[in-house]
Parts: sequence; C-alpha cells; structure tokens
Amino acid sequence: MKGVCDGKVFVLLLLSLLCVIQHNGVEASHKTYPTYQSVASSEVKEIHRTAYHFQPPSHWINDPNGPMYYNGFYHLFYQLNPKGAVWGNIVWAHSVSTDLINWTPLEPAIYPSKPWDKYGCWSGSATIIPGMGPVILYTGIIDDKNTQVQCYAVPENASDPYLKKWVKPDLHNPIVVAEEGVNGSAFRDPTTAWYGKEDGHWRMIVGSKRKHRGMAYLYRSKDFLKWVKAKHPIHSSADTGMWECPDFYPVSMKGQNGLDLSAMDAPDVKHVLKNSLDLTRYEYYTLGSYSTSTDKYVPDNTSEDGWGGLRYDYGNFYASKSFFDPSKNRRILWGWANESDTPQDDVLKGWAGIQAIPRTVWLDPNQRQLVQWPIEELDSLRGEQVTMKDQVLQKGDHIEVTGITPAQADVDASFSFTSLDNAESFDPSWTNAQDLCAQKGSKVQGGVGPFGLLTLASKKLEEFTPVFFRIFKAPDKHVVLLCSDASSSTLKKSKYRPSFAGFVDVDLAEKRLLLRSLIDHSVVESFGAGGKTNVLSRVYPELAVQNNAHLFVFNNGTEPIKIEYLSAWSMKPAVRY
Repeated sequence: MKGVCDGKVFVLLLLSLLCVIQHNGVEASHKTYPTYQSVASSEVKEIHRTAYHFQPPSHWINDPNGPMYYNGFYHLFYQLNPKGAVWGNIVWAHSVSTDLINWTPLEPAIYPSKPWDKYGCWSGSATIIPGMGPVILYTGIIDDKNTQVQCYAVPENASDPYLKKWVKPDLHNPIVVAEEGVNGSAFRDPTTAWYGKEDGHWRMIVGSKRKHRGMAYLYRSKDFLKWVKAKHPIHSSADTGMWECPDFYPVSMKGQNGLDLSAMDAPDVKHVLKNSLDLTRYEYYTLGSYSTSTDKYVPDNTSEDGWGGLRYDYGNFYASKSFFDPSKNRRILWGWANESDTPQDDVLKGWAGIQAIPRTVWLDPNQRQLVQWPIEELDSLRGEQVTMKDQVLQKGDHIEVTGITPAQADVDASFSFTSLDNAESFDPSWTNAQDLCAQKGSKVQGGVGPFGLLTLASKKLEEFTPVFFRIFKAPDKHVVLLCSDASSSTLKKSKYRPSFAGFVDVDLAEKRLLLRSLIDHSVVESFGAGGKTNVLSRVYPELAVQNNAHLFVFNNGTEPIKIEYLSAWSMKPAVRY
C-alpha cells in the first residue's frame, strides 16, 4: 500500500492537523432518563462489579469504539457518561494496554466541542493509514433534531505512544453528510475504512435504514477527506430496521489467522458483515462474498439474512467492534454487555455496563459460521486450580466444585455420553432457542440433558444461573441447545431474568460437548463447543455473592453424563485503573 500515504492524503491531513490544534455513542435507541443523567452515586457499590471484565471505576459505559493496536499498545475507546450511571453526556473514553487485559485510563479522546458534534459524539472506528497513523471516524449530531453526520479526528502527536490527545480539524469536517434520500436521523457508526488497491479508493460503510429496510451505505474517497456515496448500498435487507454499529471484514478460509482489511480482495477468503439491530437489540452477521469491482456484498445461502440469522452471542452482547491485531495475526472482537437491572438500581450502585472479554475470531472449518474464543492473555489471570476427571453424573446429581473462588472463576469442561437413544423428540415449531430454553429450563427432566454447570449458586440452590446443554432428536439429525438461564439467578423477582440460548452446529459423532464459562460476579460468559455458540448473561444474585457463591456440575437427564475432564481456576483481578 505504499503510495497511499504520499501526495494528496499526506498533505491534506497535515494541513487539517495544522489548521487547528484544539483537543477536545450511545445509540439513538437508548432510552433516556434526563433526571438521572448527571446524578453521580455518593458511593460506588462493589458487590456486583466485575474483577476481570473491563469497566471503569464508576458511571455508565456502552459501545466499544475504535479498538486498535498501534506502536506497541492496544487502544480501547468506549462511550462513557462521566457524570452518571445512565446514558447521557457521552464522551469517547480512552484506555491503553499491552495485553488487552490490564488497562491504564487516559483522558477522554473525543467529547462534544464542535458545531458538527455539539449534540453528541457517537460510535465509530479507527483506521490506521500506513505511514501516517490512526484516524478516528465517528458520528456527530449537529442539532436537536438528531441530524447525524460522519466526522473525523486525528492524534495531536502521532508519535506519542499513548495517543493521549486528539484533535478534530475544521478542514472537511464533517466528512459525510446525509444526502437527499438518506435518513439523516438514522445514519451512524462508520466502519474501519479499507483501501482498494485496484482503483486507489478508500471505502467505509455507514449504518442506516430506509423505512423498515436495514442499509449499509458505502462511501469512497481518494484522499480520506472527501467522501462520495456509492450509487447502491453494499448490502441491505428488508424488515430488519436500523443497522447500528456495522462491521465488515475478511476471514481466511484456511486456518485461524486473522486478516487485515487489505485482504478484502484476496483469494481464499470469505467476508463477514455484522449489524447490531436496533429493533431486537441483538447482533446478526452473515458470511458471504464481496466483489471489489461492483462493491456489492452477497451473503451465502447457508444462514438467514435477518432476525433468525447467525449471532456472535445469544445473550447480552451488543454494539460489537472488531480489529486486526498485527502483533499476533488475529482478529479481535469487543462487545458491550449492558445491565439487566433497572436505571434506579444503576444510579444507586453508581455504575452500569461492562465490556465482554475480548475474543479471537476465525472461520469454522465448515465455513458456515464463525468461531470465537477468549484471548489467550486471559489465562495469565488464572490462579488456584482444581480438576475433576471421569466423574459420572446420574439423573438428578449435582456435585459441588470446591477449592476455587466460584464468584470469580474460569471453568473449562468436557462432557460425554454413551448413547443418544434417550434424546427427546424435537418439535419443528421450536425455531426460537431462547423460548425453548425458557420452556424446558434446567429443572425440567430430559433425556440427554440438561447437563452442565450451576454457576453463582447459593448453598441450598435458592439462587443459581445454570449453563447447560440439552440434546433433541429431529427426523434427520440431532439438535443441540446451549442455554444460560437467569430465571433462578436472584431472589429479586423485579429483575430482568432472561433465558438466553442458541442452537449449536456441532458433530456429535464422538458424543462429546465442550463448555467454557467465565464467571465474574455479575456476568457469566459461556462458550459452547469450542466457541461455536456463545451466551453472555448478566445476573445479580442476593445470596450467591463473593465468598457465598458456589459452583456445581449437574445432570437432570436420564442418560448418564461423564465429566471427562473439568479444570476450574480462581481468577485474579485485572488492573484497570
């Protein structure tokens, strides 16, 4: 990509930077609580705060923004309310790390300060221009009518390893304004840009909608400052509503290595288009093919292009953003996990929102879906370990796992069974995994399953959050359900206690299922079948907190289940501030 940074790009960006040296999310759909937006808690409640998932010392956070690796440091920007524990007063907070686990906070990188963002600085991405450095693309709001425009910011000093200060040049800002025919109040969250080697154009996507159709508008630029909308969106889908936080990137069809966006037109790749759907508050992605000549993305026909399609996570996971990590040749995914309690509770406890553990993402060998796994650096927090091997669980068994801190743990297990003959019949009308989880649950006896873990459990099981598999027999295959059921997670009936679940596309020839769960006080983040299906739950137990939390393995099916192995570790806290 030599030459991209020469000539016009360099000159214009340099002029923009010299033009003004003055430094200075949150989706439109977030419900606002004006009374609480600037109310800070007199005391931050620690009881449900996480120890190794990312969160600041206090206040509301949401979308991860512009994650990147640059000059030896990982950078995470995220939407933060510096004045309270509900959405409002949003700035781009900024933290840096050398390992994606332990973080140092810096001053906010972006906050409302210009005419084009005086009513808000919303989500966006970071693009590293070779030879130049990073540029942030973000959405600004210019008026009280929620008119959204796309803006850019650059480091005040690109040689500063921490990139502490950012400026928003007057030249060409905003860089994109919604033209006629584009819904200016639903026009946000620009992606990381990629460079077309054939025509010398940069490209980026902006999420939007046209009536009920979700839209991914494509923009091109020769100089990264003047952007022109392509005649057609790169992709759209009927009846999906607003596409927030789009993400678009290539994945290799060979191996687990991640790819930079420069590989968009490389051979042996598939492409991922992800959107966060405002109407459902869940994320969906498709795998497909991208034509650099037509600038059109066409999903494969192996999954639905809509609400019933593939998801990164079947739980509380939204507004995700990925980036390529050149230091380890991998693609890393960040996602936001909101609270499941009330705004009043958030104000009282003084904080709201966490980031999920960063995940490495690659293409499954079957090429029908992605696989995700917690980054390897997380293992550095593992402390005391206990193991279990060749333990058979009969119907009704629940055995406690002792010797670790169950409220702050990493659990990795392999469950096996000798027969599938006892699997329950699968009703073809069971198309919604979450509804099926709520209907069956962990307490309803099955054939093969339910079996798995009882996390954040009280001693007498008044409270517990089960994470489990259940296997059904369909006419031509077996159907595997992974469920994380919060319905019994707390004695407080006023809490939101969803039964999150997803189906697992897995070969049962070896009659074995793998499960890993990261337990961190108010979050249970689970990875089924090696990361094929993942579910993050937020829970708020009253009894099963801190040293009073327990962990059990259980089986409530007629088929005996063998724990081939189970390793569980107490997790040390991460350094975050």
